[in-house]
Amino acid sequence: MMKTNMKIAITGGTGFVGGHFAQRVLADGHEVVLLSRTAKRDDGINSAKVTRVASDLSDVDVLTAAFAGCEAVAHCAGINREIGSQTYQRVHIDGTRNVVEAAKGAGVRRIALMSFLRARPDCGSAYHESKWAAEEIVRGSGLDYTIVKAGMVYGRGDHMLDHLSHAFYTLPILATVGFRQEAIRPLAVDDLIRVLHAALVDGRLANLTIAITGAEELYLSDAVRRVAGVVGRRVVMFPAPVWFHYALALLCEATMKVPLVARAQVRILSEGVVEPATACDPLPADLMPVRCFTPEQIRSGLPAAGPFGRHDLRCCA
Repeated sequence: MMKTNMKIAITGGTGFVGGHFAQRVLADGHEVVLLSRTAKRDDGINSAKVTRVASDLSDVDVLTAAFAGCEAVAHCAGINREIGSQTYQRVHIDGTRNVVEAAKGAGVRRIALMSFLRARPDCGSAYHESKWAAEEIVRGSGLDYTIVKAGMVYGRGDHMLDHLSHAFYTLPILATVGFRQEAIRPLAVDDLIRVLHAALVDGRLANLTIAITGAEELYLSDAVRRVAGVVGRRVVMFPAPVWFHYALALLCEATMKVPLVARAQVRILSEGVVEPATACDPLPADLMPVRCFTPEQIRSGLPAAGPFGRHDLRCCA
């Protein structure tokens, strides 16, 4: 049974998943502590029950004070490419260790970690390995935990629909990753939020590692065509070798505030986003994703129409 008047802290609280979870928790009448690097008030989350805390997860004392009175922490902070001091080691590993230490110091009982479906050790990808290291820290924390290994998530404010739609208005050409396509299972953010809610608000899924992907399996090219159809743009697609995408990712990471494609994403798409890379606990039947990648779902997550512009470049930040 859902408890009334809970107080939940959310790291990465103004990001994509964190922001959606915050809206759901607030709609239930609970209090929320949003932690982000900037803690801006123009994040679209408007409620008297929100407390904003600026934190890059490096200061345990700041985190402990922020978690005071909280019964649960949703650890949603993460990066998909490294910029300056924002490295995988500092954000995913050191940040998670600090979050766990602060949660224990503040008397928090439950923590949910947003990880990635294919996270695993010793795979040659710093992104995947750092996500796995964060999982291990949480599993060994002594707290009641839920680790959510999600696949490719989409919805309003995401990178997938946002970048695809802007790319179609800029230059409707897309290269698929490799000469043999791997499958994906796009996961609607609302289906993901149901799992986080079950873990932290309803008190379910204790000490479990859950894998979650979307209700429908398809190739990236099929997903692209559906988005293009909803946007009303005709797109030309062709296969390109993985090395081409790594080169493109390096260029995008160097020039764009939010890259069109990052090196971690190339690795993700080159191996598919369908099955977890490590053993996971089964997801209860009532929490299984139900939303397919339909035009209606795509339309609900699209940003304002338009091409990429100067505001998307790092030099104009």
